[in-house]
Amino acid sequence: MPSKINYLLGIFLSILVLISHKPVFAINNPNLLPEEKTPVIDLAKTLSPNQKKSLENKLNNLEIESGWKIKYLSQFESSPGSAIKDYWDLDETSLLIVADPRGGNLLNFNVGEAYFNFMPRLFWVELQTRFGNQYYVKDHGEDGAVLDAINSVKICLERGGCQVVPGLPKEQYIWTLCTSILGGLVAGFASAPRKEGQVISIGFLALLSPLWGMLFGIFGLAPIISRTNDLLPLFKNSLAFTAAGIAGYILSQTLFSRYEKPNNT
Repeated sequence: MPSKINYLLGIFLSILVLISHKPVFAINNPNLLPEEKTPVIDLAKTLSPNQKKSLENKLNNLEIESGWKIKYLSQFESSPGSAIKDYWDLDETSLLIVADPRGGNLLNFNVGEAYFNFMPRLFWVELQTRFGNQYYVKDHGEDGAVLDAINSVKICLERGGCQVVPGLPKEQYIWTLCTSILGGLVAGFASAPRKEGQVISIGFLALLSPLWGMLFGIFGLAPIISRTNDLLPLFKNSLAFTAAGIAGYILSQTLFSRYEKPNNT
């Protein structure tokens, strides 16, 4: 229970931070900034030299080709503070990604106003909670968390915007699978015949369609469609829905048969 409370509290605080997304720098230490302009300042050494060089090239090319500026700063014991604003000339087309291992969440974002026209505020909350949480960092490393978050933003810019973070995490897919199965069970029970000679109860199936339709369509398929082009999860969830529907139909037949009126002799 405490872990769930902490998780919800983390999401709430993330929303508050993004609503007032103006950066707050308590110090000003320009001595930490390199003389040569670079989009990557890795003070906490979260990236290998090869990763750092590759990321610099990608971010420079992105700015040249599209005009979008993405800057990455990692910090641990010291930070350049407010000096970073002038160094990178941060404006409405700038995204500053800050990685600080000392916090509960590795990642923080300072999002320029222009980005919100293509990716809403909840996108950045999901981005932070998906890639910056301690479990993801433990499994993929700090470098993996940083690079995956930047790559997600880059993909969305190339698509012309995103409402949700691309990609389907394992935990979220399991949730969609469970709701698909539950929706199938509801549809199976609803379609069971209530009258003699009836094969499918169309009336009850239609009556409960908002429930099983929401479980299967909104919670079972929509998150997959909005996050990935992979057809396999859709096929699996559809198959699970069908199998659960058949199981629910057969089970309901068994239950209803117990309440059938005995024949008069």
